[in-house]
Amino acid sequence: MLGGSQGNAKASASSNALRPPPTTLAPHQSSTMTMTMIANAPPIIVTDPPSKPPITGVLDAGSFWPHIDLAKLRDSVDVDGSVTAARLTHAAANALASVIQDLSSWATVQTAAGFAALSSVPAIDINGTSVNVLRFERAVYAYAKADLIERYAGTDATGRTEPGDERRELQSSDYRADALRAVRDILGVARMESELI
Repeated sequence: MLGGSQGNAKASASSNALRPPPTTLAPHQSSTMTMTMIANAPPIIVTDPPSKPPITGVLDAGSFWPHIDLAKLRDSVDVDGSVTAARLTHAAANALASVIQDLSSWATVQTAAGFAALSSVPAIDINGTSVNVLRFERAVYAYAKADLIERYAGTDATGRTEPGDERRELQSSDYRADALRAVRDILGVARMESELI
């Protein structure tokens, strides 16, 4: 029996000699290995959703009136990216027609006086551009923005879609008032908030 025990002990010792020694990590080694695993992890790639094609195009209402650049309009009044080119064009065309109608009698007088374009009507220049042209653009942009706020959810950047939303109505009114002030400045008429042309 003793011989058998000694044999078993020798066999066990021989088997243990073939096994690799257990790995013992110092307390600081665990943190180092974790950081190494994080550093070697695949990078996280953040991608933006595909953007819509840029809005381009120009509205031409005749030789007397300045062209309306849709890209400039969008940037000037911060039109939301959810507004399509077709919607923006429609709103801008309606706004342009409204401003021209407001100025039609005045434009007839200017044309009869020999001024072939709004830019040639005597007025101060700012950075080489007639203030009348700047005011004309401002009026068109403001009317277009007001129309978009009223008609299409999301153009006020709130994400709310309830019809008749009070905040959107106030924004629209502010833009329409701004357009009216710009038209009155071209006409040389005193500004009156509660009075229409």
